[in-house]
Amino acid sequence: MTSDVKEIFSGGSPPAPAALAAKVRTLAPSMTRSMQLVAEAVAGDPAGCAALTVTGLAERTGTSEATVVRTARLLGYPGYRDLRLALAGLAAHQESGRAPAVTADIAVDDPIADVVAKLAHDEQQTLADTAAGLDTVQLGAAVAAASTARRIDVYGVGASSLVGQDLAQKLLRIGLIAHAHMDPHLAVTNAVQLRSGDVAIAITHSGSTGDVIEPLRVAFDRGATTIAITGRPDGPVSQYADHVLTTSTARESELRPAAMSSRTSQLLVVDCLFIGVAQRTYETAAPALAASYEALAHRHTPRTR
Repeated sequence: MTSDVKEIFSGGSPPAPAALAAKVRTLAPSMTRSMQLVAEAVAGDPAGCAALTVTGLAERTGTSEATVVRTARLLGYPGYRDLRLALAGLAAHQESGRAPAVTADIAVDDPIADVVAKLAHDEQQTLADTAAGLDTVQLGAAVAAASTARRIDVYGVGASSLVGQDLAQKLLRIGLIAHAHMDPHLAVTNAVQLRSGDVAIAITHSGSTGDVIEPLRVAFDRGATTIAITGRPDGPVSQYADHVLTTSTARESELRPAAMSSRTSQLLVVDCLFIGVAQRTYETAAPALAASYEALAHRHTPRTR
């Protein structure tokens, strides 16, 4: 794992209190069960846990003081004292009148109106979690690299490939050379052609998709700047990423697979990356975008005989 990834995984600067719950949801799946107990406790009852010493929280969760401290550090805080301060801030935020977010599971017999409401709720929460957990320093570095890249390759399979195509299409329309590769063989053979000054972007919710990791590794070895968009910043893909952009961990259910909510968070990160690049390249991006609109205008105008 690169030093950049280590910084992200350890949290870098402590997250704001409002981002704590999102951080827990994102990292909990990669924690040990004892650490999950601590994380779930602090996210579920910030006011109560803020009043506890490290020993008290360990006793409440049936874990050890060392586990509590490790969990605090994994969540991005230098120590338990810093976590307690964040918990107090989160508790105050909740007491101000803002209701805590809840996950709305969809049942097989839900009326369609309830399905719409629950999906909208979860989509909003996924976007909020992703925004809260996104490292803007890493995002800025990724934007800077993509803005000056000779060529940008994007790798993804399944639902992530659709997100990759969306990003590549946007970049093409502002005049950048970008290609999305869905075929794993073509992805690797194209990655071989990359070099310093190029950018390779891997999109994988699990962080462990071999068909995405392999071309990113090849690009990394060739000297290209590599970016991973993933819900698992501790996953294997991060070993070959110069910059890691973390998406919200999907809250999946029987009727809502991970690919649905992970796609939502990935699209937000991709849009943030694209807008950042468009801002930095505005002098060339604006004319290119205008030209693309003009080229397609006749397709949106009814033809007269």
